[in-house]
Order: sequence, then C-alpha cells, then structure tokens
Amino acid sequence: QVQLVESGGGSVQAGGSLRLSCAAFGYTTGYMAWFRQAPGKEREGVACIDIVGATNYADSVKGRFTVSRDNAKNTLYLQMNSLKPEDTAIYYCAATFAPVPGPRCGETVRYPYWGQGTQVTVSS
Repeated sequence: QVQLVESGGGSVQAGGSLRLSCAAFGYTTGYMAWFRQAPGKEREGVACIDIVGATNYADSVKGRFTVSRDNAKNTLYLQMNSLKPEDTAIYYCAATFAPVPGPRCGETVRYPYWGQGTQVTVSS
C-alpha cells in the first residue's frame, strides 16, 4: 500500500525559504508532483518530476521553487525560495505509477496517491 507523508511546512516571512519533504512508503521511482490548495481555491499543480528527473513548474513558481527526489531515500523534495504571501496554502505530495506527459503533470486526476498535506504560511 502506498503512503505519502509530507513534512517541512511552517510559517515564514515574505522572502524566506522552506524545504518540504515527502517520504514515500510502498512506492519507488514513479511520477510525482507537488500541489497546493489555498482557502477557497482549487488545488493546483506546483511542480512535478518524472522517472528520469525531468521537471515542470507552474509559471507562478518558476525560478523560485525547485523539485527534486532522492530515489535511495524514496523522498521527494520541494525547495521554496523567495516566498510570497500568495504562496500560502496547504501543500500536497502526489504520486502515480502511470506515465504522465510533462505538460499534463499538473492535473490532479492523474494521481491516485496523495499525502495528508502540510501547511505553508507566508506573512508580509
């Protein structure tokens, strides 16, 4: 059974940094992504990574966020720099064994496995 456990969320001031982690149990070397959901808004794709390490980012985070994975530790990371108040949301890790085309990797329906989420709050 696949289980994803996020950690690393917290409260920071604008311009600060956080690194989120997602530990995967019962899952290795597949297609993974980070999503976020702010209050009153739909869940949106933030960053994703495929089995060979190719990445895609939402326009709103390009140049500020970096997604990476450590296959030996079965862990996905999201390094978030230059954080803005609009980055405030619950961040979720997602995974699938099925291939995901890069341009479509921000679609929630493509991922059957989800973590419980971790809160990120950025104050101005």
